[in-house]
Amino acid sequence: MAKLVWDKTGERLYETGVDRGVLYVQSNGTYPNGVAWNGLTAVTESPSGAEATPLYADNIKYLNLMSAEEFGCTIEAYTYPEEFAECDGSAELAVGVTIGQQARKTFGLSYRNKIGNDAAGDKFGYKLHLIYGGLASPSEKAYASINDSPEAITFSWEVSTTPVSVDGHSPTACITIDSTKVEPTKLTALEEILYGKDGDSGSGTEPRLPLPSEIATLFTAG
Repeated sequence: MAKLVWDKTGERLYETGVDRGVLYVQSNGTYPNGVAWNGLTAVTESPSGAEATPLYADNIKYLNLMSAEEFGCTIEAYTYPEEFAECDGSAELAVGVTIGQQARKTFGLSYRNKIGNDAAGDKFGYKLHLIYGGLASPSEKAYASINDSPEAITFSWEVSTTPVSVDGHSPTACITIDSTKVEPTKLTALEEILYGKDGDSGSGTEPRLPLPSEIATLFTAG
């Protein structure tokens, strides 16, 4: 075993940025018809739970019981797709006329952040984040007068999730794919599913969010 070396060239990694947001409104347990989410500024992942409850017996600490872990996130953006309105409790009465306080639809989300290092900068790689079973909570929208230092309104939503099944594992609401570790051809195949694919004579595919079982099959196939 070789001696440990810190901060070798090419191993000073960092993560930054957020882009390529895609919204997938759930339909009958699947996530079809992805739409681009322009103006995405931040996604803050907020896991909770997984807390230890100690049990004592025989005058000693006997064991720890772990509570279930939940996944939530906060989405921030300057704007949002029209399709997200029904996920935010709005419904259309007529073209251009909407009402609030309606049932909220469940959705999925994909986005990307960059991986950088000291040699390649932020071109080293990226991570794809896939979120399932999202449900947005009501959030405030603050409108203010234009002044000598105008700022664009930033929208924000707190999102809770319901996990989906994963063969051989506990259910999950989030998947992360690291471009520096997976096979490039398989990553390309996944991105063609997530973002859609152009084709001649109707041979293209619509963007959709695949379920974990399909992703596992894609990346474990020989």
